[in-house]
Amino acid sequence: MLESWNDGPTKAALVDFVGRVTTEGPDYVAPQDRIAVFDNDGTLWCEKPAYIQLDFLVRRLAAQAAADPALTDRQPYAAAASGDLAWFGAAVTKHYQGDDSDLKVLGAGVLSANEAISVDDLSERVTGFFAEVRHPTLDRPYTSCGYVPMIELLRYLESNGFTCYIVSGGGRDFMRPVTGSMYGIPPERVIGSSVALQYKDGDLYTTAQPEFLDDGPVKPARIWSRTGRRPIFAAGNSNGDIEMLEYSHGFRLLVLHDDDAREFDYVAGAERVLELAKTEGWTVTSMQSDWAEVFPR
Repeated sequence: MLESWNDGPTKAALVDFVGRVTTEGPDYVAPQDRIAVFDNDGTLWCEKPAYIQLDFLVRRLAAQAAADPALTDRQPYAAAASGDLAWFGAAVTKHYQGDDSDLKVLGAGVLSANEAISVDDLSERVTGFFAEVRHPTLDRPYTSCGYVPMIELLRYLESNGFTCYIVSGGGRDFMRPVTGSMYGIPPERVIGSSVALQYKDGDLYTTAQPEFLDDGPVKPARIWSRTGRRPIFAAGNSNGDIEMLEYSHGFRLLVLHDDDAREFDYVAGAERVLELAKTEGWTVTSMQSDWAEVFPR
C-alpha cells in the first residue's frame, strides 16, 4: 500500500481520508460516488523540459516545415524547425500566468498538424512515437516517465472502490493509446482537449476545428459532462487545475516539483495554486520529501 510514499503527514492524510469515506459513519461515501480526478502533465507524468505531447507535435511541425520551407518564416514552425523547445514551453507557462498571446499562435499550428487523418491513424502515430522516443534529459522512454507514487495512488484508490479519471489539458487522443499500459486507466476514462471529428466513408477523421481546451474552468464542466458526479478527490500541479481542485468537495492534492536531483525543481505556472493551497488547506506533496521513488526502476 503506497510503498513509494515516505511515512509522513501527506501519506497519513491520504490513508485517513480513504479510511473515513469507506467506513460507515458521518464521512462515508457510497462506492458509486467515489470519483477521483487526476491531471496528467506534471501530476502523473513528467512535463519538463517540455510537455511530452509538445515533443510529439514539434516533430510533426518540423516535418511540415521541412516539406514547405516557407513555413519557417513564422511560429510555431520556426521554433520547431530550429529545435527551440523553450519557445513552446514558454508559451504554455505564459498561458498559466494569464498571457495567451503565444498559445494562440501555437494552437493554430497544433490544430493543423494532424488534420484530416483517421482516429486510428492518429493512434498509430502516437503509439509509434512512444515506442521510439526517449526523454531528452532523463534518458528513459517516455512510457517510463510516469510517477510511481501517483500510479500507486491510483491503484490504492481503486482498491477502495474509487473510479479514477484523467482530466488533462493534454490531447485526449494523444493520451488514450498509452494510459492503459502506463496507468491502468482505460480510454473511456480519459478526459482531455480535443478537436471536432468528422464521420466519412465508415471512419472518423480529425479536423482543424477545436472542440474543447480542457483547462481551467472547462475541467469541472467536462468532469460533470462525462461523469454526472462531483469528484471527492482531485490531484493537480498547476494553475490550470485550480477550478478542478475547487470543484472537488473532498481531498485536494497538489504535486510540488522540488526535486532537481531526481526530476526537476520549478514553480512556474503554479504560483497561484500554491498560494491557494496555503489558504484553503489543500495537501501539497513534496516530490523530494514524500516520494521514496519517482520513476520506475
